[in-house]
Amino acid sequence: MSGQVQTAPFSLRDYRIVALSVLGGALEVYDFIIFVFLSVTIADVFFPPSVPEWLRLVQSLVIFSVGYLARPLGGIVIAHFADKFGRKHMFNFTVLFMAMPCLLIGVLPGYAEIGIGAPLLLLLARIIQGAALGGEVPNAWVFVAEHAPKQHRGYALGLLQAGLTVGYMLAALTATLITRNVSDAELQQWAWRIPFIIGGIFGFISVWLRQWLSETPVFIALQKKQQLVQKLPLSAVFHQHKYAAIPAALLTSMLVSAVVMMVVVTPIALQKFYGMDAATTFEISCIAILFLNVGCVIAGKLADWLGRWPTVALYSVMLAIGTSVLTLVLDASPKTLLLGYAIAGLCSGIISAVPAVVVQLFPPAVKVTGISLVYNLTYSICSSIMPLALLALLHAHRWGMAVFAWGMMLLGLATVYLFRHVRRYSH
Repeated sequence: MSGQVQTAPFSLRDYRIVALSVLGGALEVYDFIIFVFLSVTIADVFFPPSVPEWLRLVQSLVIFSVGYLARPLGGIVIAHFADKFGRKHMFNFTVLFMAMPCLLIGVLPGYAEIGIGAPLLLLLARIIQGAALGGEVPNAWVFVAEHAPKQHRGYALGLLQAGLTVGYMLAALTATLITRNVSDAELQQWAWRIPFIIGGIFGFISVWLRQWLSETPVFIALQKKQQLVQKLPLSAVFHQHKYAAIPAALLTSMLVSAVVMMVVVTPIALQKFYGMDAATTFEISCIAILFLNVGCVIAGKLADWLGRWPTVALYSVMLAIGTSVLTLVLDASPKTLLLGYAIAGLCSGIISAVPAVVVQLFPPAVKVTGISLVYNLTYSICSSIMPLALLALLHAHRWGMAVFAWGMMLLGLATVYLFRHVRRYSH
């Protein structure tokens, strides 16, 4: 165990830093994911009515996916400047570039008003959003980790990851409130715009609030000692730290698998395969995400107490167990389903155990670039493949997702066994 004497407590200042980081991150995730919940309506608004409904939906989801494809490029560019000129400046930049296109989507005219220009402008907005989100999460990990006391970095990252997943819950809650309080006609005419406009406004508020954040002590020390990387940070990662990318990519795939199973695939499966209505699905998902948030914080505390790698091993096993419990109750009553879903959420602490390890794999001078490169490439690939693969597995057999989770458990344990002694860089 790594239970050392804690000389520096987690102060109110540390909580303020995490809170301001979470506020922007959660709103960014909200801005990005609300598109999914309203994709059917967006398809009707932005594509010609002469196109079959199923094809309009596919086109809408393709535009959503393009946002994910923009993440690696945007993340690398933003990370470059974060490593060269400071974490804080790029932290504000990413929130701004999520808020602007979100607000733009909320006021965009539809296909009936401007024709083909409508989906093209929608596509542009999604590309900007994807690029901004690619820079936000890795920079947030580093920003919070470099500010937090050494003995509490796992806890700080657990709070951050819990806050980021609040964005999913906010999106689900907003979609539920809108769909339950307006008619289908009102939803298509104007109500679908409200979540995007709200997200854009709160994004600008986040930019204003983040002005009180200070640069990380680690980056300031690098500046004073003139230890900032002189050449391209990306080049330094490729030439000097490429082997750290292997465990970082494997662990990121674990993180993505948990998010996809808990947040994306299960709600879809409940509606498509088990006949649950959308409103009930959203409500149950919100409560499950709340328990997932608690699981993230607990996992962060355990990472400080047990050690980062042992916590990854523990939650690799718990993810498989939790997914199996969820699978067992997929066709049960809503109350029983909610209990199983909540247990699965508590068991998904891998979402915060992973960043606790990954932030140690790259040195401070290229930390944001190294994490951003691996995280965004892996996230883009996995998030493009996993949802469809898991839905196909669930369609073939109800235990398909559980089998996948046990496979990911083996991957997690193998990664811990093979890479637990890899070089770690302290802050």
